[in-house]
Amino acid sequence: MKIAILTGASSGLGRAFAGKIHEVFPEIEEIWLVARRTERLEALAAETNAVRMVPVPCDLLNEESYRSLIGRLQAEKPEVQLFINNAGCGFLGAFADSNEDEQLRSIDLNVRALTRLTRAVLPYMPRGARVLNTSSIASFSPNPNMAVYSATKAYVTFFSRALNDELRASGRSCTAVCPAPMNTEFLTLGRVAGHSRMFERLPYETVDEVSLGALKAAKKGKAVYTPRAFYRFYRFLCRILPDALLIRLGRT
Repeated sequence: MKIAILTGASSGLGRAFAGKIHEVFPEIEEIWLVARRTERLEALAAETNAVRMVPVPCDLLNEESYRSLIGRLQAEKPEVQLFINNAGCGFLGAFADSNEDEQLRSIDLNVRALTRLTRAVLPYMPRGARVLNTSSIASFSPNPNMAVYSATKAYVTFFSRALNDELRASGRSCTAVCPAPMNTEFLTLGRVAGHSRMFERLPYETVDEVSLGALKAAKKGKAVYTPRAFYRFYRFLCRILPDALLIRLGRT
């Protein structure tokens, strides 16, 4: 059976991905919805008849829960046509004053879990399969007051670009989608809403436009996808401007 695996599926961009996959990848017969909140996954699975959605409750940072997911993969041996690493988190605030557990959670989820799960899923991905990793425009330059988050997303972008090159010979690809701020739970859970002048000034994107554009970019095998011309220009500036200026501009 041809399937897609989607982490961080219960809300925000992940929920939008779930609704758009069949539009771009009609060959996919089943979507594994991976997240911690079972009730939200079940509600999402009940919303559509376009493609079968299977709730797979899993906390990627809990070893027993993670092993259960890998065990299911090993038992069913599906043909994974699309793997979306969308689970992630981040927190606004000065690093020296931050909560250590929260910052380590960001590293574990954004970097370690993404890397570990990608390695586990790749053997089930045939020629033509696609990996899609959710990164951020924060990955293009250092961001004061989101130091750990931007560093983890820089890892995701560079990891994705390198993996894309490695997978090319086998007819597979890896894409990093680098969205700007979106109106999702990230703003409240990361304590961004009402505490960042930078976020308030930036133009927001929608989860629908980001998810659809990212899926189309993955289908084409692009290494990096940045929605909207405004942010593509910002990405270009990050290549040519000195870090000191970018850091000053990026103060949240």
